[in-house]
Amino acid sequence: MLGKSTLLEIIAGKNRGVLATPSDQQAILSAVAQLEDRNPTPQPLAALDLLEGNWRLLYTTSQELLRIDQIPLLKLGQIYQCIRTQTATLYNIAEISGLPYLEGMVSVVAQFEPVSEKRVNVQFQRSIIGLQRLVDYRSPEHFIQEIESGKRFPAIDFQITAREQRGWLEITYLDEDLRIGRGNEGNVFVLTKAR
Repeated sequence: MLGKSTLLEIIAGKNRGVLATPSDQQAILSAVAQLEDRNPTPQPLAALDLLEGNWRLLYTTSQELLRIDQIPLLKLGQIYQCIRTQTATLYNIAEISGLPYLEGMVSVVAQFEPVSEKRVNVQFQRSIIGLQRLVDYRSPEHFIQEIESGKRFPAIDFQITAREQRGWLEITYLDEDLRIGRGNEGNVFVLTKAR
């Protein structure tokens, strides 16, 4: 039986999945499945104190995210999913580096609604894409405070209204510093609590 430390060792150096070979992916998914079988929090949506906070992505199978790293002159930086349980809001933030002074960020704001003890439906509401300097991006926490204050940003900042901008996320493993989830497109996400 593989444990949490084994999973973390296997995903180390894989650049969130960008550098994972097919055999790496198979080993990672096997380790993920073994951890999911021993989830210490069988009702993760009832454990709001564990869910709340800023989570940093360690590994994903989401090609949509990993493709950002393949754009010439751009490098995928840290990716965060910040959960605010009081308002049932998710903030997905991807930091992007590249040319000096042209560091960017892509953010999506979504509302979530629990539909079972493990699954939430997600409705995407707003997207903000721009240069970190222009939106005064300092950290996920500061950026979220700016969004929650109602600020509009000098960036591509738009409301998402299309019905197809919905999805779901199932939390399949949760402890004090590790969260594993599976999305409606079959993607796996492994995140660690950002301190």
